[in-house]
Formats: sequence, C-alpha cells, structure tokens
Amino acid sequence: MSDQHPYETPTEEGTAAVILAAGKGQRYSGDTHKLLANFKGKPVLQWVIDNVIEANFSAVYIVSGAINLHTESSLNLTSENITIVQNHNFEEGQVTSLRSAISVAGQDGYTAVTVGLGDMPLVPSSAWTAVSEAEGQLVTATFSGNRCPPVKIDEELWTLIPISGDEGARSLLRLRPDLVNEVPCEGSPIDIDTRSDLERWN
Repeated sequence: MSDQHPYETPTEEGTAAVILAAGKGQRYSGDTHKLLANFKGKPVLQWVIDNVIEANFSAVYIVSGAINLHTESSLNLTSENITIVQNHNFEEGQVTSLRSAISVAGQDGYTAVTVGLGDMPLVPSSAWTAVSEAEGQLVTATFSGNRCPPVKIDEELWTLIPISGDEGARSLLRLRPDLVNEVPCEGSPIDIDTRSDLERWN
C-alpha cells in the first residue's frame, strides 16, 4: 500500500476510486463482520477491491472503521495504488467515511471521486470504469433502470455533501437532479446486509 499512484493509464485522469467499508454492519448476524464473510470463495470486500483494481484507477481509497483494515489478514491489500483511510468518526454515519476519503483524495490532487460500497460484490469493474469515464459532474450507474453505486462526484460538488448521516451521494442525486448523468451498467447491485443475503446469493 502506498500514497504513490503509479499506473500509467488510469481509468480517468484526476478521478480516484473510493470504497466505503467503515460501518459496523449491525444487521449481519455471523461469526465475522459481513465484509469479511466468505462469498463465492473470498471475502465480500475482496470482491469489491478486486473489481476496482481491475478498473485501473490511479488511486483507490478504502475507508476503514469498524474493521481495522491496516491489520486485517484475510484481505489482499498489497496493490500499490491502495490507500487505507481511517475514519475515526464512522459511527456518526456513512457520509463521514465519504468525507474522510474526499479530504485525502483532494489533498492528493484528485478532482473527482467514484464512490462505491464495500458490501456490493457483484458490481463489476466495467461499471466502475463506465461511471468514471462518463461526462458530467454527477454520474451514477443504473442497473435495470435503478440508480445504484458507483457514483462519480466532481470536486465542485464536494461542499454540498452532508456533514453527518448515512446519505452522501444519494443526497446529491436528490439535491441536484439537473446534473445527474445516468450510465446503464451490467452486473448486479445486490448488497450483503444480512446472513440471509449471504446465503441467498452465495
């Protein structure tokens, strides 16, 4: 893991990927955190990480909170373009994780972020790429006509993101519908929230 971002041909210059992975996952009743649960042979979060790495971003910020990703041995976080961002305020809502990542991405010189969730393992790399490369300040993936992450947010909109709560990108989509560019994507936007979700999709 490094703060250096060496890829020569990034998905889009100036756009970083953000994976939100800081929450407690309280609805999941298993032996481990839901993001570490085995899904088709590897942890749920690892699927998301691998898909984002395959999308060839020049920087990938993974927000850590309830799980200490710095010490988590079940995940492969060795890619040089991964930076773990620790959110000490994750209990105040998901948006604090988004703000934590945006703060670091901005300091590193990125002018947009494409944000996705660590519990959505079947969103493919093609969706991350398509959203990042699409025109517009506010771009969302759609799956079968429904808006779901990932969402690209230009730096000009970062100040509109709430300070607390569980709405970040969703609040922007609602606040600035005039800016939204929808990109139809392949894949599945299922999220693993409960034990039954895991059993259903595994």
